[in-house]
This record gives sequence, C-alpha cells and structure tokens, in this order.
Amino acid sequence: MKKIFVIGGGPAGMMAAIRAAEGGASVTLFEKMSRVGRKLGITGKGRCNLTNTADVAEVVRNLPGNGKFLYSALKKFSSADTVSFFEDLGVVTKVERGGRIFPASDDASEVIDALLRRLTILGVDVRTNSTVTKILAESHKVTGVLVNGKILACDAVILATGGASYPATGSTGDGFRMARQLGHNVTPILPALVPLETEEDFVRDVQGVSLKNVRVKLLADGKSVAEQFGEMLFTHFGVSGPIILTLSRQAAQLLADGRFVELELNLKPALKPEQLDARILRDFDKFKRKSLKNALVELLPAKLIPIVLDLSYLAEGKRVDEVTQSERRRLAEILQSLPLTITRTRPIDEAIVTAGGVDVKELDPRTMRSKLVEGLFVVGEVADVDGFTGGFNLQAAWSMGNVAGISAAL
Repeated sequence: MKKIFVIGGGPAGMMAAIRAAEGGASVTLFEKMSRVGRKLGITGKGRCNLTNTADVAEVVRNLPGNGKFLYSALKKFSSADTVSFFEDLGVVTKVERGGRIFPASDDASEVIDALLRRLTILGVDVRTNSTVTKILAESHKVTGVLVNGKILACDAVILATGGASYPATGSTGDGFRMARQLGHNVTPILPALVPLETEEDFVRDVQGVSLKNVRVKLLADGKSVAEQFGEMLFTHFGVSGPIILTLSRQAAQLLADGRFVELELNLKPALKPEQLDARILRDFDKFKRKSLKNALVELLPAKLIPIVLDLSYLAEGKRVDEVTQSERRRLAEILQSLPLTITRTRPIDEAIVTAGGVDVKELDPRTMRSKLVEGLFVVGEVADVDGFTGGFNLQAAWSMGNVAGISAAL
C-alpha cells in the first residue's frame, strides 16, 4: 500500500487526502494547528463560499494568478463537481448573488465536519499539533518528513500548507521554505485581496461609510490600468470592500514595482457629465436658500459632503445661489473622479489570500506533481495561484487537491 503524507489540513490538503485514500493509499494528514480547517472556517465571513456557478473558462478568468495553469485540473473537477461532492457528503448548498455558492446552513463548520467525517470513514490518520519542518529527499526523490522532531518515511508528500495570509490559522509561509529547500523557485510573495492604505488622512473622518454602485479606477503613474464597479468601504487607514479587494492584487504588484499608484473614485458612474450637472442644478433649485453643505444631502452621504466640497475648493457655508458655473463644473468633476493616493497595502497577515508561491512552471498542471522532485505534489495557496473573491480561490483548492490526491495514489 502506497504511503502518502499530506502536510496541511486546509481545503486543498483535506481534498487531496480524501482522494488519495479513495485511491487505496495509506494517508496521514499533518496539521500544525489544534484542528483542521481553521482558515476554511472563516471564509465567506464564516459562511464558507464553497465555489461559484461559473464555468471553467469563467473561473480561469477570475484567477488572475496563473488561472490558465489550472485549466486541466478544473476540467477534471469543476464547480459542478464541487457541489456534487459536498452534497454527497450531506452538505446542501444554495446560490447567491454573483453565482456564489454557500452551504444552505450558512455555517462553515458544517463543511469542515463533513470533510472530517469523510476522512475518518476512509481511515485517514489526521494528526493535529504536528509541525512538519522539512521534507526529506534523496537523489531528487521524496523519502519522508521531519515532523515534531521525528523522521517518518513515506512514498509521496502532498504539500498543502497554505500561503502567508491569516497566520493565526496556520498559514505562516512554511511551505515556501520547504519547497525552496527542495530546489523549487518561489515567486515573490505579495498580499492579494487586501485593503489599501491611502496618503489622504480624510479617510478617518469617513471611516465606516459604505458606498454602493460606485466605479473605481486603478491608476499607475497617471494611466488607468484597471477598474471595478460595485461596493467599497472607507476605513481609518484607507479603503476596503469588494471592489477594492479585487483591485488590490494589481495595486500590490504596482507598488512593489515602484510605480505611483492612485485610485479614482466615481461616485455617480450612472450619470454622464451633463446628466450629473442637471442633477446638481435640480438639487440647487430645491435647496436654493441653503448652504452647499445642506444642499448635497440627497446626493452624498453626510460625512462625505465636507470632503467633496474641500476637494472642489468650495466653502461649506457658501449658498447655492452664489455658486458659479465653473465651480459647479469643478464639483461635478470631483464627484466623478475623486482622487486617492495609495501608499501601501495592509500587511500580508491581513490579506485573504497570498499572491506568489511555488512557480507553476515547475509543476505538472494535470497532476500538481513536482517536475523537480519525484513523489512531491504542491497544491493550494502554497502554489503561485490566486483569484478574486466569489468562491474562486476555494474552487482552485478543491480542483488542485483532487488531481494531486488521485495522482499520488497511483
């Protein structure tokens, strides 16, 4: 019986262990934390966004970090396969906005419990509080691992330690170090799906203000490189929310490259400039005897009004019937291109996922097998694969774990 060790009890590791055991292998899963699935338990705000209804091509498009590398793995285990897999384990699912698929219970612990039950039924030896510090190899072939100071022999190792985000869940970058020791190249590690810090300190005055149906452009050295439409949030340090997180991967890379990074916020993207001007005129007519500060209450959140007026070089107390055409035009321009200077991302330990990792050129996309070390498989966030929010990162983990577990057991 083939002896396989899985390092890491996250989604990719548990899926790999299940598939390897189903393939007839003797499987031991090592997890350094006191229980498996710690990070899985906090995904989707504790509700666990299992996957997305998107087809393979759409999933690939939503994995900006080497999504094309996963095409074969996704074809073998698609989003539909993920739903079937979990429903077979007793987890009823539901579809929400944007094709996001959650357990109907809205409880991530149900997903973890279902995976654990399957591991137990298959006889997988799940060892928690077990820290693997080194993968042992001779003549470019895996021979075993060093775990809690002891050497244990095996035929294959599936490396599924996660990235470097949310270290409290056990993802502390151990896998990158072990992969390097075996000769693998690890591409630069950057935070992805992470809030952004701004140079402007006015964000503190509007922290907690959430904006819907806004458009944000990401600029590098003054040139637009990406944009997103949807929801965002002001924080005490800068900006966050779905569309900011989606843009953050590119922002992180641009900052690492030494580029000047800005955001341009369009608060009224549904209106053409002339339509916005007409809307402002209507509000001015409605509140014609009031100050600007009180005349914009139907156009903007109250906390944002002083900031928009300041950026437009308009006094809050100025009466609307005193505002000139050029001043009104300046106000409209700020409403549709409010500038924010990005100084850095939040730390990687606050990122939802890690960009960068074991170079996918050194992995077989059909099996996740290492091209450098026989008997080594690399899955999940420790590989240089990452995606947007919406269930795409978890789908990548399930698909990679699936093919690695099957292949390792052969």
